Parts: sequence; C-alpha cells; structure tokens
Amino acid sequence: MYLATTGRPDAPPAPSGVRRRVPGTVLALGAVSLVTDVSSEMVTAVLPLYLVLGLGLSPLQFGLLDGLSTGATALVRLLGGATADRGGRHKQVGGLGYALSACSRLGLLLAGGATGWIATAITADRLGKGVRTAPRDALITLHSPPEDLGRAFGTHRAMDTTGALLGPLAAFALLWATADAYDAVFAVSFSVGAFGVLLWVLLVPGRTRGDSKAPVVPAVPRARGEFPAEARARGGFLGGLLAGLLGGRRGGPRSPEYRRIVICAGILGAATIGDAFLYLLLQRRLAFDATWFPFLPLGAAAVYLLLAVPAGRLADRTGRRAPLLYGHGALLLAYGLLLAPLPDSVVLLGVLLLLGVFYAATDGVLMALAGPFLTEGRQASGLAVVQTAQALARLGAAVAFGAVWTASGPETALVAALLALTAALCCAARLLPTTPSAPSERSD
Repeated sequence: MYLATTGRPDAPPAPSGVRRRVPGTVLALGAVSLVTDVSSEMVTAVLPLYLVLGLGLSPLQFGLLDGLSTGATALVRLLGGATADRGGRHKQVGGLGYALSACSRLGLLLAGGATGWIATAITADRLGKGVRTAPRDALITLHSPPEDLGRAFGTHRAMDTTGALLGPLAAFALLWATADAYDAVFAVSFSVGAFGVLLWVLLVPGRTRGDSKAPVVPAVPRARGEFPAEARARGGFLGGLLAGLLGGRRGGPRSPEYRRIVICAGILGAATIGDAFLYLLLQRRLAFDATWFPFLPLGAAAVYLLLAVPAGRLADRTGRRAPLLYGHGALLLAYGLLLAPLPDSVVLLGVLLLLGVFYAATDGVLMALAGPFLTEGRQASGLAVVQTAQALARLGAAVAFGAVWTASGPETALVAALLALTAALCCAARLLPTTPSAPSERSD
C-alpha cells in the first residue's frame, strides 16, 4: 500500500533502510491518470479493430493515421512544457491537455465513418496528451526527492496502468452488451474523461514559482552562454522557449548527459513498433475472433502494473541506465517471438509478457533518468524535449513499418524492425549516461 505525504524541502532525509512515503501529489496525479486511462484505453483498445477491420483501412493508411497524429504533438509538447515552466503553470497547462483529450471522444462520436473527422479527433486526443504529459511529469519531479524519482514514476505508472487494465474491459463489455456499437464506447469514454478532468481540478495542487511546499533543486552556477533568468523574463514566451531549449546550465538541455539522453530517446523510438501493430500482428497470426481483440492490451498492462514500482525501485538503487536498456531488450525478444515457429499460446503469452516488461522498465525510468539533469524552473520543458524526440521518432517508425508491411508483408517488416532495434540498442549502450544518484555505475 502506498503512503501519502506532502514532501517538505526542509524535512530531514529518511534514515538508511527506512522506506520513504510516496508524496501525496504523486498519488493525486496517479488517481487522475487512472481515471483518464480508463477513458483513453477504452478507445485505444478498439480503434485498430474499428479502423482496420471495420472501416477497411490498409496497414499503410493506419500507420500514417497513427504516426501523423502522434507526430502532431511534437511542437505542442515543447510549447506546453515551456508554458508550464514559465510562472509555474503546471496545473493550468496540464488541465487544458486533459480537457482536450476528453473532448476528442465527442469528435469520434460525431465523426461516423468519415476518415478525415476521425483523424481530427485522434489528433486532438494526441495533442491533449502532448500538452499534459510534460507538466504532469514535471510535477512528479518537483514533488519527489531526486533519489526516489524511479519509485515515484513507477508508482504513478502503476496507477496509470490500472486504468489501462480497466479500459479495455469496459470497452469489451460495452461492445458485447450493445452488439458492437462503437458509438457507445466513445460516449462512455467521454464521460469518464470528463470525470478525470474534475479530479485534476480538485486533487492536484497548483505549483507556482517560489512555492515552498515542493522540493527545490539547488541552483547550478550559470555557465558560459547561458540565458540568465532576467533575460528569459524580458524575452517573453519565445525567449523562455529558446532559453529552455538552448540554455547552457550544467543541468540544462545543453549538458552533454542531457543531450545523450535526448539522442537515445530518438534512436530507440525510431525502432519501436506501436502497440497497435503488435496486437494486429498477434491477431493475424493467431486468427482469433475479432471480438477478443480488446483483451490483448490487458496481458501487457497486467505485467506492467505488477513490475512498474519494482522496476522504479531497482532503477533508483542500481542506476536507471541498465533497466532502460534491458527493457528495450525485452521488446527485441517480443519481435523475435512473432517470427519464431513456436506454438500460438507461447507466442501470445510471451509477447504480452515481454511488452509489459518493456513498459515497466522504460516508461517512467526514462523520465527518472532525465530528471536529475534538469534544474529548477526547467523541468517541464526539459522533459518535453525528451518526449518530443521519442514521439517524432515513433512517427517515422509507424509510417515506415506500415509501408514495408503493405509493400512486402508483415514478416519482412518485422525483420526490418528487429534489425533496427538491435542497432539502436548498440548505440544507446554507448551513449546513455549514468544516473547521478548511482555513482557506482560506470559511465561510458
């Protein structure tokens, strides 16, 4: 059971061996993410089925639709992160993102079978996610001790994944009860998403500049070429954005360690197949009834839920570099299983297990790895750059995988993805820096 507390910056550190409580803000953010993920995963679980098997989109069309809607969040992530950092408006910017995602469900409900309107609604959902992700993760960083960031992100991701488990179940129940009425799924998803926005407003504390209730990272002396705080203030929004991306602090985006993390996020993202493609590949290989398709995300989500907190704690103790690499190694094995001449049951269970391990070891761990290299007032914009690099890379991966599948078949596309991820892992193993809180780990 997770224990809540409001972390005070002047509180003495916990004695060695004593488990510190998870900050209350992290639990509040986890509750919002749980409810919101029920809403989003209701749609995510049925959307590939609806688009490919229902509306008849080709894998290339689906890849373009999925990839372009993901890539549309790139600039929004950067602007959202910079806006949240400027004046400490993390709650306001994050709330706007949650509200936009909730309203996108209405777009799906009204779109009917019009592909253009469906694409617009999906893009609105991704834009909302892009706006809210960096401010939300920045709040986790601001309200958690640096040495416990892995556990904090693991706790949040575990609560988030609980919603990912409940969402497909709700979607399946609705499809079964309404004889495959997708409109019912979209309507209920909107209602649940609106409740998540309400929880954000009521439970999540605001974070303004100078708030003494959040832990403050000590200031780092200004390095040559750095944008000073007063220059950022005079430069308006654009100046703040440029400072966030080009500033030269030791813990800022121009530090060598931070740059290497951004590069690795892009390299690994470019070799990552989206979940929807993996589930479509499983459905194609196993040839099971499409009614069971919404259940596929449940297996991976259950593994993720069980391992998110242990993976975060392990990353805090041993360094966050190794779990990130091993997690992508699990994804590599999942690609291989889809190509292996093994019984269908082994392939199904193995792929879902490895996909859950991949997310548990990489999702929150990547943010926890980047967090200590960011200074006070630049958490959201710094994390947004990492997330944007990953999103843009996955945009290219989705389009490329869909194109190769359409042109040469799924087996050829999988072989290409496996080779690409192998090369990406070799590069990342050379480039990823060591977590500052784990000095025992050797830095490359």
